[in-house]
Amino acid sequence: MMSLSRAAQRIAYLRVVCMAFAAFIFNTTEFIPVALLTDIAAGFSLPESEVGWMITLYAWIVSLMSLPFMLLTAKQERRSLLIKLFILFIGSHILSVFAWNYWILLLSRVGVALSHAVFWSITASLTVRIAPKGKQTQALGLLAMGTALAMVLGLPLGRIIGQWLGWRATFAIIAIIACAVLILLARLLPYLPSKNAGSLASVPLLFKRPLLVGLYVLTIIIVSAHFTAYSYIEPFMLKIGNIDAGMATAILLVFGLSGIVASLLFNRFHRFGPAKFLLVAMAILVGALLLLLPLSDNEYFMFALVFIWGIGISGVGLSLQIRVLQLAPDATDVAMAIYSGIYNIGIGGGALIGNQVMRHMGLADIGFVGSSLALVAMILFIKVHLKYRHLPIKALK
Repeated sequence: MMSLSRAAQRIAYLRVVCMAFAAFIFNTTEFIPVALLTDIAAGFSLPESEVGWMITLYAWIVSLMSLPFMLLTAKQERRSLLIKLFILFIGSHILSVFAWNYWILLLSRVGVALSHAVFWSITASLTVRIAPKGKQTQALGLLAMGTALAMVLGLPLGRIIGQWLGWRATFAIIAIIACAVLILLARLLPYLPSKNAGSLASVPLLFKRPLLVGLYVLTIIIVSAHFTAYSYIEPFMLKIGNIDAGMATAILLVFGLSGIVASLLFNRFHRFGPAKFLLVAMAILVGALLLLLPLSDNEYFMFALVFIWGIGISGVGLSLQIRVLQLAPDATDVAMAIYSGIYNIGIGGGALIGNQVMRHMGLADIGFVGSSLALVAMILFIKVHLKYRHLPIKALK
């Protein structure tokens, strides 16, 4: 009996690891244009600011489609839904590989974004469901680790492959890895009927919860703050910091490594003071963005700064995600679909703000603008938390 219990727990852990790999793939492809921006622009003889619209388009499609697509798929069995999403994901990447002009590349990214819209609406709650008993929070931490590894391995390796073999090879390898993850998902996941997904009727009820609404507004602002600078970090390092291409790749690697450190810190300290953890993470982000330009001329300072910056934004993302699940236990998929959509509004908004800063102020100022937005988000969180903190939050078990 004990061996059967251990076997079941081991399988449950494998399922969570499989979901973490899926998160790795989806996050790698979402942000890979950041690492390949210069190469893609050169490949189509376009300015980097114009190619940057690819990030904004992707994010806004996810933001617009997350809730509608989640509602359309609310009653679908989750294992078969994930398989369908991966088929669309892989097919879209194959189109990216053969894109014969920039508009076809944009079309392929639309397909990836549509699969992304549903994937991140259901992933967090699904991971909690398949986790070993009593290990739900740790399972979310592992999912976040997969997200962080996208920054550690996905972005720098994608950049290295792009420099050696061309940016199309990066998309081809993503498709191949996604095929392997698809096979694992098909073999390991059990039949998973939809559960506590919520419905269209849940939406107005969720927006009557002031802590949740405040969290959604906070998400837009803080994510926009981050992506105002991060969307253009590669050209910033090359042109403002005068850092060579190889060192820029190494700095991106450090950014991802910081995400793993943030996951470990989250698992260790978040439970002792969730609000304080989020506040500290936001303060770190404000400081890192403020110092981006002053420290840009020293590559060693940039390594340290980017590492701290990564801890800040990763800590923010982990905290926000678990708070959504805690504040909406009765409609997790709807709440997460809204959160995913809002998060991507922030990504697209940040990329757009960064684009406008580049055009009208200069690439050097992206950190100052991002820091100002992050400070506004921090003040908003303090006000909302102090006003509504007496309201009960149903904790994850």
